[in-house]
Amino acid sequence: MKFVTAQIHSEEFIGILYENKVIDLHKAEKEIFELTSFPATLFECVALGDKFIQDVQQIVDKIKIDGSEGYLYPLEEVKILAPIKKPTKNIFCVGKNYREHAIEMGSEADIPSHVMLFSKAPTSVIGHLETIDPHLHITNELDYEGELAVIIGKTGKRISEADALDYVFGYTILNDITARNLQSQHKQFLLGKSLDTSCPIGPYLVHKSAIPDPYTLSVKTRVNEELRQDGHTKDMIFSIEHIISTISQGTTLEPGDIIATGTPSGVGKGFKPPRFLKPGDTVEIEIDGIGTLKNVIGEQM
Repeated sequence: MKFVTAQIHSEEFIGILYENKVIDLHKAEKEIFELTSFPATLFECVALGDKFIQDVQQIVDKIKIDGSEGYLYPLEEVKILAPIKKPTKNIFCVGKNYREHAIEMGSEADIPSHVMLFSKAPTSVIGHLETIDPHLHITNELDYEGELAVIIGKTGKRISEADALDYVFGYTILNDITARNLQSQHKQFLLGKSLDTSCPIGPYLVHKSAIPDPYTLSVKTRVNEELRQDGHTKDMIFSIEHIISTISQGTTLEPGDIIATGTPSGVGKGFKPPRFLKPGDTVEIEIDGIGTLKNVIGEQM
């Protein structure tokens, strides 16, 4: 199941991809079952867990039988927004979780022995095809980082690695846009990682049932159609289970929490000379089983 937060005719709705269309889940539930039980946002639906998935499956099954299209929109006619538009807390981010990326950012001495964590502010989140502000007044070192992101599905604390994937609702794509000069100047990463529009997410939130093994996914980033990053999730230093367990030992994880799992090598700073983003550049991140997240660097906003 690929879920979306979408907009059509200025109206926002939660949906699911069905062939080359998007089912408006609110409208479908009302017309098929005469119910209005789905919450307004995908963030809230995640918290419903298995019940939400079961209810959605009933709608999909009914559409397959009846063939009704009164609540389906062609994909090209809807605007896809960030699946979780307004996270309730900062996005958890893992740094240097791929060996070659750690080396390109320094040397083999920079390969971490423990999970390296920082965060991005919720106000940095934007969606697929939205414009990234280059923030030219404070940086000329804007960089991209294509990442697999995990969406937590239920509340947990002190989670064991053996149980960690039970707490996952699904996966999406995240671009950890970074102002490298601010990251360096301020030492701690928050400012350089939290600029407005610096966290494109999407286009889809894919339920974990569609990705039974998250370590079988290629991660590719293209800038102006040039392949820059060509990595694979099997090469993570720290597993998703280990990351979830580590965070949860002292911090409660909640439904809708977002964890970015790190980026492969090939970021702009890793080139010699560096190849930072500039206005007009198009960045596309493709991950197997999820899709392609695309954004353009705008002019000063």
